[in-house]
Amino acid sequence: MISSVKRACQILSSFTQDNPVLGNAEIAERLGLSKSTTHHLITTLCNEGVLMRDVERKYRLSWKILEWNNNVMFQQDFYDKAMPLVKELTETFRGTAHISMFDIGDVVNVLRISSQDFDSLPTYLGSRKPAYCTSAGKALLVYNDNYLQKTIEKGFSRQGPNTITDVATLKRELATVRGQGYSISNNENDTSTYAIAAPILSYSGQTIASVNLVGPISYMKGLHRGHIIRSVMKTAKAISRELGYIEVNSIIGKA
Repeated sequence: MISSVKRACQILSSFTQDNPVLGNAEIAERLGLSKSTTHHLITTLCNEGVLMRDVERKYRLSWKILEWNNNVMFQQDFYDKAMPLVKELTETFRGTAHISMFDIGDVVNVLRISSQDFDSLPTYLGSRKPAYCTSAGKALLVYNDNYLQKTIEKGFSRQGPNTITDVATLKRELATVRGQGYSISNNENDTSTYAIAAPILSYSGQTIASVNLVGPISYMKGLHRGHIIRSVMKTAKAISRELGYIEVNSIIGKA
């Protein structure tokens, strides 16, 4: 499997500005592969929409590559705009901030920043946890029925002392989240922490990610709790605006 992936990448790298169109034999010769092996790999890449064949039975990169490029550009743009806004949270409060996205019942951290005096949280870029036991996950589940259904289908298990383990309780909590505009996780997973999260919206108003602040339970539930909630919600709205989202109330206010 690994060798096939490596060869597929080598095939794609064969197409350059100087050589945008190549035949099966040319690719095989360049990579030192047999024609039959090359043909099999090229056929798979064509079926997946990564390569396309012209009338002369030669191949070129397809529009799928451009689509991937646009996705990478969007993610870098997202990161560049979000970083200073999220960093401000960790400079103001004691904790670790994440931006997370949904993936088949889990939330995956795509950005992580910690305060200088709080970097013991066992999370990292790419780490994931079940959506139902995290503040980041709840902020995503509440606005997307498809996400919620996938989470329910995956099933619940106890991740911490206060984990929600049944659908009815989760739905009641999500109703509260919808009403207040933010979500919490109170010692519900294996990090033994308290977290507050809010949704990030795209230009179309779709919830695409969430931002949270995670910290020690006593600190997060203490005197600064109200300030932290307002700041997390403010950060989420600021990132959403950077992505092109415009609040209806803002439009009305300017009219």
